Amino acid sequence: MSRHAVITVRVPAKVNVQLGVGGLRPDGFHDLANVFFAVALGDLVTARQGAGVKLTCEGPGSDQVPLDDSNLAARAAYALAAHHGIEANVALHIEKAIPVAGGMAGGSADGAAALVACDALWELGTPTEVLHELAAELGSDVPFALLGGVALGRDRGETLSPLPVPGTFQWIFAVADGGLSTPAVFRECDRLRAEAGTGHTSEQVTTPDADPALLAALAAGDPKALAAALTNDLQPAAVSLRPSLAETLRVGTAAGALAALVSGSGPTTAFLAQDAESAESVARALRESGTCRAAHVTYGPVPGAAVLADWPGARLPAGVSCDGYRNCAENEPRSQ
Repeated sequence: MSRHAVITVRVPAKVNVQLGVGGLRPDGFHDLANVFFAVALGDLVTARQGAGVKLTCEGPGSDQVPLDDSNLAARAAYALAAHHGIEANVALHIEKAIPVAGGMAGGSADGAAALVACDALWELGTPTEVLHELAAELGSDVPFALLGGVALGRDRGETLSPLPVPGTFQWIFAVADGGLSTPAVFRECDRLRAEAGTGHTSEQVTTPDADPALLAALAAGDPKALAAALTNDLQPAAVSLRPSLAETLRVGTAAGALAALVSGSGPTTAFLAQDAESAESVARALRESGTCRAAHVTYGPVPGAAVLADWPGARLPAGVSCDGYRNCAENEPRSQ
């Protein structure tokens, strides 16, 4: 029996500041040049001792989260237990703040958080590289949720190279009603390419690479330069499947955002702001426009999945809850 009765892990959402998509491979995947950026809008996953693997969930969109063994958090618990040859006995509770099916890797984040939480609860001391191997087996975005910060993902996105980024960038995320299926968006991307006559297979589409201008903007901590370099090859497909996203993007840009793009496969849209004051103004305009269900102001980059008490300044006073990372950390930077 673990000496820890409860372990809570904090895990960030991601935005893809570059999502370069190659052609369709014979195995059904696409080669990616995927620059992940972790932001302080995130979920909490709490692990307690239990019999078997049990899941509960609360927060926005929780009614859409599967609570059976298909959930990545449950799959993570089973994978970690199998690796160590032990029984998977844990009760996992997910507090959602990351939009469900919103293109911000919320399910993958919960899988990463479950790996960290179960490893701590069961006192396994699993090496970091093994956790990353297990994460890659769970899904392409799970390894980045473990790593956090900013990183270039290659292959399917699971092969990561960390990128040093000084300072803090301000973001606004506009949450749409409903979700978009990531496989459906990739299929639409292939369809649009084929329809345009540009080709859509890996033999026809050049393998993407990281944009030097984007990497330089990140290394300089320059929001204006980053704004000029943001790209997402899945954005036309997401807008094709959800045309209303075009108006959300227009509203945020007109309100003063430096740049706007669909986050990952959507339908959440992301807006980069110059500073915290500008971010609040953009969020207010988005909320008042009626083009989105909610608009969240946040910042990044932030670390990956970690036990809550291990975050700098993250120890909560008695009676204080952690709502989407609000009140979770003291003295964390909010602006450049």
